[in-house]
Amino acid sequence: MTSPQQAMLSWRVAIPFLLTGTIWGSTWFVITGQISGVPAAWSVFYRFALATPALFLVALLMKRRLRLTATEHRLAILVGIFQFSGNFLFVYHAELYVTSGIVAMMFGLLMVPNALLARFFLGERQQGTFWLGSAVAIVGVSLLLLHEWRANPDAGVIGGNVALGILLAMLGIVAASVANVIQANPVGRGVPMVSLLAWAMLYGTLFDLGFALATAGPPPVPTGTQYWTGIVYLALIGSVVTFPLHYNLVREIGAGRTAYNSILTISVAMLISTLFEDYRWTGLTIGGMVLAVIGMVLALRAKQAPKP
Repeated sequence: MTSPQQAMLSWRVAIPFLLTGTIWGSTWFVITGQISGVPAAWSVFYRFALATPALFLVALLMKRRLRLTATEHRLAILVGIFQFSGNFLFVYHAELYVTSGIVAMMFGLLMVPNALLARFFLGERQQGTFWLGSAVAIVGVSLLLLHEWRANPDAGVIGGNVALGILLAMLGIVAASVANVIQANPVGRGVPMVSLLAWAMLYGTLFDLGFALATAGPPPVPTGTQYWTGIVYLALIGSVVTFPLHYNLVREIGAGRTAYNSILTISVAMLISTLFEDYRWTGLTIGGMVLAVIGMVLALRAKQAPKP
């Protein structure tokens, strides 16, 4: 029998692991090019308007059923609104105020609201090591946010500052966490993941369209090649390619070990911010990064406590 350690070294696992971590780490920076001169709401819509038919095609090629029951469609609507609307709308707007790598680092803490909501709705419990690691990671991320706050001269003024960006990122984390937990209920487990994601993305895209029309007016038509190249990358590579790879990893090595992918994602995102966003490292930020990574590793290594 292949051990988990041997599975991690298998090329069938190592290559998707590296690809998803690297791609998702790069998407945070690519988003910054989508919100420069174009309303963020329309960029979110364009991304998923392109990704949705491609994901349905992936489901067909994988021979997954696309016919859902009424209950399953209701679940897909909820996942779509929280994941492909709320989550991404908050993230895109957050990056107007906070460095993309920092937003990525904040999303590394997604495991905390995931655990809290799973405890409340699914009865899943985490051991003390998880909460200790999470606390260490939160301190580390807080130090990084403190640096961002100090670097922004208008940090205390709502409307163009780090405070608003942090709030938006936190709301995005909550939205993503809700989507993660509700899709894990018995109804969600009965639907092929690719099919559920395809329908959820369709519903989310329709909501994104309505939101963009209501808040940003008529759709703009950007002419820059870089903008549309970014849309294609985010839609096809950052969404359609990575989701099947990610969930295949979950099947191969389990959700816990797959979650270590977030460490690689964060590392890539911070490296890109350093190279292209002129992110400046200080003793405060280095210490924050070290604590955040150590805390995440501790939390991810913790075993789930048995249900009472």
